[in-house]
Amino acid sequence: MAASQDWIEKDFYKALGVSKNASDDEIKKAYRKLARKYHPDRNPGNKAAEERFKEIGEAYQVLSNAQDRKQYDALRQFAGGGARFSAGDGATGTTGGFEDILSQMFGGGNVHFSSSNGGSGYDDIFSMFGGSPAGGAHTASRFGFGSARRPERGADIKASVSISLRQAVAGTTVKLTTVRGKSVTAKIPPGVADGQRIRIGGRGNPGMGGGAPGDIIVTVHVEPHPVYEVRGKDVYVNLPISFGEAALGGAVEVPTLDGKPVQVRIPAGSSSEKLLRVKGHGLTDRKRGRGDLYVRLKVVVPKNMSSDARKAAQLFAAATREFDPRADFRDMAAL
Repeated sequence: MAASQDWIEKDFYKALGVSKNASDDEIKKAYRKLARKYHPDRNPGNKAAEERFKEIGEAYQVLSNAQDRKQYDALRQFAGGGARFSAGDGATGTTGGFEDILSQMFGGGNVHFSSSNGGSGYDDIFSMFGGSPAGGAHTASRFGFGSARRPERGADIKASVSISLRQAVAGTTVKLTTVRGKSVTAKIPPGVADGQRIRIGGRGNPGMGGGAPGDIIVTVHVEPHPVYEVRGKDVYVNLPISFGEAALGGAVEVPTLDGKPVQVRIPAGSSSEKLLRVKGHGLTDRKRGRGDLYVRLKVVVPKNMSSDARKAAQLFAAATREFDPRADFRDMAAL
């Protein structure tokens, strides 16, 4: 970002509520806190909040960039009385203090400033930022700014969005609000994974000097589902079954993410955590084909049993008295 003439009038540190010596982390934390507070989604129709949101967005954009912050600090120091023009010695007419400021603003080294028409260096400082001095004379700068400036691509904007698992599987469209308060529609493709980044070309910050605009980089967060878990192209589901279904076996209907239920046969004598594979009922991947559905059994016993059910359970317990369900458990615990 090029230095802007209105930087002289704006206090970006005050806008974020941090000191001039604030670290990058302190600036980032302050911005995030204020951005959440004044975000347009939380303040619909509130023009004051919208303007405040834009103000802190502009402040963070400058202070989060090391080069921009350096130029901003030097320019503010110059404008606020931290440096003054000095005549130097009469023989050379140098502008020592002024050149020192410019050296700080534009990366150090031998920065020299002169006027093409014999005027003062003060005239040319405004031409660097696209303006002219109070007298109306506009002299050419020797720093390459203005119409001769090389095109510079705009900075990318980072954003994040949370979607449901079903939206991630089927694809969806979401609306984002940038730090400048602009609304952008983004298409999330089917099969997007948690943490995946989507690039929206040309919708970031505008370029400088005719340069192309930046992009918006959207990080997608997929919210956890109470039933399904996705691992790559495979889908895992916990299926509650009764004690009778676990003991005797049988066929049960299992819902899937695409809305079409599938029949799953439970083997007799199944226990909780037994994993059954249903081939070809996972997610579709263009490169790797269709995944599988894995059904994890969870035996559920009723909390309130009737007298008949309790008698049946007692009979079952008596009939299987010699069976020890914890034999392997004790052996493994002893390792």
